[in-house]
Amino acid sequence: MADRLRAAGVPGADLDARLLFAFALGLPANGLPGDAIVAESEAASAEALLARRMAGEPVARILGEKEFWSLPFSLAPETLVPRPDTETVVEEALHLLPDRAAPLRILDLGTGSGAILAALLVEYPHAFGVGVDRSEGAARAARDNLARLGLGTRSLVATGDWGSALSGPFDLVVSNPPYIPSSHIAALDVDVRAHDPLAALDGGADGLDAYAAIARALPSLLAPGAVAVLELGIGQEAAVADLLRMAGLQLPGPARRDLGGIARALSARRP
Repeated sequence: MADRLRAAGVPGADLDARLLFAFALGLPANGLPGDAIVAESEAASAEALLARRMAGEPVARILGEKEFWSLPFSLAPETLVPRPDTETVVEEALHLLPDRAAPLRILDLGTGSGAILAALLVEYPHAFGVGVDRSEGAARAARDNLARLGLGTRSLVATGDWGSALSGPFDLVVSNPPYIPSSHIAALDVDVRAHDPLAALDGGADGLDAYAAIARALPSLLAPGAVAVLELGIGQEAAVADLLRMAGLQLPGPARRDLGGIARALSARRP
């Protein structure tokens, strides 16, 4: 399987092959048999999974699950596949609010699978979180993921248009909004443009539509002295910073960079 994926130019072919083959056999990836006989039905299942991957479908979509912050998240068609870059948002929040015992009120705008909110609730065991998404399917997925992780009693998930129906106050607001300019969607890799929901990608003509809506809402959502952390697209730090300043928020410093060195998580504070 790995040889065929490599020949097709699929990055990470060895890992993908191992994950898909284990899934076809109904085994964990670390439980693959060394020389066991594979049934014909299992071989056929592996072949079908391989064909899907070679056609550009991400492994996470095929498996229906993705890990984020060392936690498992089930996916739905309406949710993005959580990316490692987004963990930078969690890291920035933990840096700004180092007291893990604080009884924080956390809001996740555009919660998707609930990954960011769940990671923060795990790190802040006395916090309560609210997740909001415009998609009912995404809201259901987030609610189910939070419940499976044992966080259902410390969270609430609702559908809504960003923060327009909320009054706060919250101690921490986080968001990974859609930020791809509309004209750039067609040039995205096939595993993104064909398999991630368009509503979670398309940020409008300049990629800033969601940021503008969030910036307008933040002053009424944040408690005095509270903070917001927003994920950024490449090259968006200055424009998003301007939107936050125009909303009357203070920026404590430059955006936190992800492992690739890209400015990824921008924080703002209500005076």
